[in-house]
Amino acid sequence: MASLHGRTVVITAAGQGIGRASALAFAAAGATVYATDVNEAALASLAGEKNVRPMKLDVLDGAAVADFFARVGRV
Repeated sequence: MASLHGRTVVITAAGQGIGRASALAFAAAGATVYATDVNEAALASLAGEKNVRPMKLDVLDGAAVADFFARVGRV
C-alpha cells in the first residue's frame, strides 16, 4: 500500500475480521485510523496499535454518528 501519512481513515466493524485487518493495514501505511465498532471488548485489542484510535460507535445510530464526526472533525 502507498504511503498514507497525513491521511485520516474511519473503519467500521474494526473489532475483528476484515475490519480489524483493514484498520491495521491503513495504520501500517501511516494513516491515522479511527477504528470503530459496537463491541468495546473487541476494540480493546487495537488500543496499543500505532496510529489507531479505537472508538465505540453504532453506525445505525444517527445521533452517535453525528457526535462522532463532531468530535473527530473532517475526515
